[in-house]
Amino acid sequence: MSSGTNSTIVFAHGASADSSSWNKVISILLKKGYPVVAAANPLRSVRSDAESVASVVNSIQGPVVLAGHSYGGMVISSPAPGRKNVKGLVFVAAFAPDTGESAFGLAGRFPGGTLGPTTSPVALPDGGNDLYIQQDKFWAQFAADVSEADAKLMAATQRPITEAAGNERSGEPAWKTTPSWFIYGDRDLNIPLAAHAFMAERAHSRGTVVVKGASHVVMVSHPDEVANLIVKAATESVG
Repeated sequence: MSSGTNSTIVFAHGASADSSSWNKVISILLKKGYPVVAAANPLRSVRSDAESVASVVNSIQGPVVLAGHSYGGMVISSPAPGRKNVKGLVFVAAFAPDTGESAFGLAGRFPGGTLGPTTSPVALPDGGNDLYIQQDKFWAQFAADVSEADAKLMAATQRPITEAAGNERSGEPAWKTTPSWFIYGDRDLNIPLAAHAFMAERAHSRGTVVVKGASHVVMVSHPDEVANLIVKAATESVG
């Protein structure tokens, strides 16, 4: 793939979502002339998911900005082969783990998260579990600031994450060597507000946007703010 003159934006969706969760942001970026790839995030394990996204990144010529939502932050943070052309990281209501930290561990470190009781396990052939958000709880838990109809559609099409992936510990994080930006809503019930603030400060965020009233799916409900921060990251990271 070739990026042309602008950085290519590569997205990694999170758990209980899919690549379509980026559609509104992608539409804005395409109009601004940015090449975009919404990578398929398998949601099986941090290491293998990071390698999958890295394979997409390594096929791109020119600078890349990685944007991850929720568990997708674990993936864009994780060390993976190559990725030398990644110039910036944008954490969109996303985890930014340090070495040895897991998504579930970070979510539970601070008060305010209510995800656990809303999930249901589905047994897998290997003895593990996939985790889904219960459909009748999805709107309030995951996407309270979108319409009920849209939330029901998102609930029906959600992609599950393995329980093992949620508990998998991160390696040395990319944000220690790559400039990072953060955006999240102050009504996020999946990742507590205090956790977001802690991770952004720890990563020495180049720019942090807190969207008033936004849920965990800030990229769906506030695509302009998310797109603007991505453009800022793309501009500043190669400037």
